[in-house]
Amino acid sequence: MPQRALNPRSPWTLLVAAALTALSATLLAPPAAQAAPAAPRETRPVYSYQDAIRESVWVDTGLDGDRDGLADRVAVDIVRPREASRAGHRVPVIMDASPYYSCCGRGNESQKKTYDQAGDPVGFPLFYDNYFVPRGYATVLVDLAGTNRSDGCVDVGGPSDIRSAKAVVDWLNGRARAYTTRTGATPATAGWSNGRTGMIGKSYDGTIANGVAATGVRGLRTIVPIGAISSWYDYYFAQGAPLYDTGPDALSETVESPRARERCGAVQRRLIRGAPRSGDRTALWDRRDYVPKASAVRASVFAVHGMQDLNVRTRHLGQWWRALSRAGVERKVWLSQTGHVDPFDFRRATWVRTLHRWFDHYLMGIDNGIEREPMADVERAPGQWSTDRRWPAEHTAATTLHPRPGTTAGTGLLGTVPAAPGSAETFTDDPRHGEADWAAHLDRPTPDKAGFTTAPLTRDLRLSGAGRVTVTAIPTTATAHLSAVLVDLGPDTIRDYTGAGEGIRTRTDRDCWGGGTAGDSACYKVTEPDTAVVHHTVFSRGWADLGTHADARRGRPLTPGRPYTITVDLAAGDHIVPAGHRLALIIAGTDAGLIEPPADRPRLTLDLTRTSASLPVVGGPAAVDRALPAAAPAPAGPRTPPAGVGTSEGVGTSEGGGAVAGVGISAGVGAPHPRTGPPRPAPRG
Repeated sequence: MPQRALNPRSPWTLLVAAALTALSATLLAPPAAQAAPAAPRETRPVYSYQDAIRESVWVDTGLDGDRDGLADRVAVDIVRPREASRAGHRVPVIMDASPYYSCCGRGNESQKKTYDQAGDPVGFPLFYDNYFVPRGYATVLVDLAGTNRSDGCVDVGGPSDIRSAKAVVDWLNGRARAYTTRTGATPATAGWSNGRTGMIGKSYDGTIANGVAATGVRGLRTIVPIGAISSWYDYYFAQGAPLYDTGPDALSETVESPRARERCGAVQRRLIRGAPRSGDRTALWDRRDYVPKASAVRASVFAVHGMQDLNVRTRHLGQWWRALSRAGVERKVWLSQTGHVDPFDFRRATWVRTLHRWFDHYLMGIDNGIEREPMADVERAPGQWSTDRRWPAEHTAATTLHPRPGTTAGTGLLGTVPAAPGSAETFTDDPRHGEADWAAHLDRPTPDKAGFTTAPLTRDLRLSGAGRVTVTAIPTTATAHLSAVLVDLGPDTIRDYTGAGEGIRTRTDRDCWGGGTAGDSACYKVTEPDTAVVHHTVFSRGWADLGTHADARRGRPLTPGRPYTITVDLAAGDHIVPAGHRLALIIAGTDAGLIEPPADRPRLTLDLTRTSASLPVVGGPAAVDRALPAAAPAPAGPRTPPAGVGTSEGVGTSEGGGAVAGVGISAGVGAPHPRTGPPRPAPRG
């Protein structure tokens, strides 16, 4: 990452200038003997949070989504240092644009915005204002169009959502209009802002940061997306297989304001029509896919994702990361073993310190070296982290492993030896069971899965990136879904990502991060790891509708008895299978609680000679050879010759490119107990 010079107009530079002048006057040595004063390494809390300016403005988006004949205005609540304003010093902005400020709240404690009787802002959710305003930043919280105090309509990641946040960045840089009230004509200017903006947020909020960055808007210097979506199609579907039994219209109804609910029926109807539950990829989804626009990103990116996030799955981080890598975007990543959890709640002190340095560098221009530090932090065990100079890890290479029959039907082998011609396994889709059930019974034949395991490893084996599994299957019905799951078979203690806190436990005591007022406390409940002892770890998974084998955009009915080939993309990850453990691949049908079942209940026969896994192994094939004991010879032939094996009806393609091309993230671990139901879109984000 290139080095950034110290910004001569930053408030911190202005504050230290007088001190440096006084210091230089006391130095008696001749100029040649004087050392240059050291540049400041971080901003300090020199401004009063209690006396900060708190105000609201309404920014004109240029849209009329609610069709009331007036341009939509989005509400923007601001808190900024009063002393800097009095001195005429312009400050940078930390911005969180969200639909959740009134309906559902933000953070682990579901904080909402609060206002006094005059409608002026009092309570700002999360710690950003408490911590950063005293250090010379403004905090700007934006109500997305159609939510809380904003006009317009919610369109779930579409043009209205993105434009309503982008307009605020434009206003901060003098390119858009704003007003002091929702309907008035008195203009509001952002003369107090130096235009440098960093967007941050978890879930929907981080998704908006991705989308705004993909517009290439000038002035947006960095984004910090946490558990964020990169393509809304991939939030609701996995290669045609539905992940939820609802669409974006249900999420819109959850977050929109009562006023929007009255006026935005036409937008709701467009969301329903444009997002059919068939899984077909329509123009609506294309407009909500930010990945192809990564080349327009000007901002640096500090991405954070839980490797066991089953709400916003790590496919989102993986494909976004690959695209940013190809575009040469400056970037950093944290990969935790939690589910959908904010780093403030799984690594608080380190997170605040790192985020402080990140914003100081990209918004204040301080040369603190953060851009030269390791790119990736990966959680290896609860609270234990490792770092990598680059991510995916250096020397990672796509490595092919082959499933083949074992001595007992349904319990096959996984290794570098291909299956003998005619080898096959069968299973019947059982929507009552999922990955936890399959993994718990890997060493026993069950009718609902085909499992394949290596021998116990003689060395640790690290997978860093996004893999994929190519499957040739013969269905007995016109519809079929496939799941592919990677499992670490062996005992471990993990974060319990299936628990209520998705890997964290919230205590009753609090710690404080910055200044506070009677209406806005800087103190938050302390959290700690919530762990589980397990005997297997599901660390990557992928799903697909077999009907999309020939066209990723549209599914089609299958012909029973004919073979079809499809490549299932696995969630990117970073996981170490320790020596003594076994690596396993499971291929099955419906992953209960994670994808919806197909219309039929198919029996599928796998042609193992045309089924393989391409995995991102650190050290490549040589590392696999060192970790696996001497391979046993393949069986001479199949136990039961499958009818029709030998030709394939089309070959599906993987959207993600190669197995390790820029990968995403997902290491995590699987608990021995199944989820009690599918993960729904979480209003709390």
